Amino acid sequence: MDYVKYIRSLVGNNKIIMNAAACIIVNEKNEILLQHRGDDHFWGLPGGIMELGELPTDTAKREVLEETGFNVEIVRYLGDYHNFMKEWPGGDKAHIICFVFLAKIVSGEMIIDGIETIDLKWYEFSCLPEIDAVVHKNAITDYYLK
Repeated sequence: MDYVKYIRSLVGNNKIIMNAAACIIVNEKNEILLQHRGDDHFWGLPGGIMELGELPTDTAKREVLEETGFNVEIVRYLGDYHNFMKEWPGGDKAHIICFVFLAKIVSGEMIIDGIETIDLKWYEFSCLPEIDAVVHKNAITDYYLK
């Protein structure tokens, strides 16, 4: 059983703190790589929930590999971003803390599995699709405008 399922088996839909990590990956044209997610069908940064015993950097690299097919190197820490009241359609509630990193691709090839990842695309900041995750929107805005 994964960590989140285990915690949810104990607390039900009650609000919990969930730690996550994500990466901002940009290409030579300063376009950002976004993932069309299979779980909520929104666009966002490659990333996900930390597992027990993981460091945020390890979570970020693991999630990017799982969701994109790319191995990345962390360039620098960009900050922690919070969504104090995330609620999913099934009623689960959480305070999300997302550690966001700037990363560069070091190997691999783009893989779209059709389950966890519906699509991957490079976007200019001025042409971003709708991004539901508040933490991702704020991190992207900070990256480009700060």
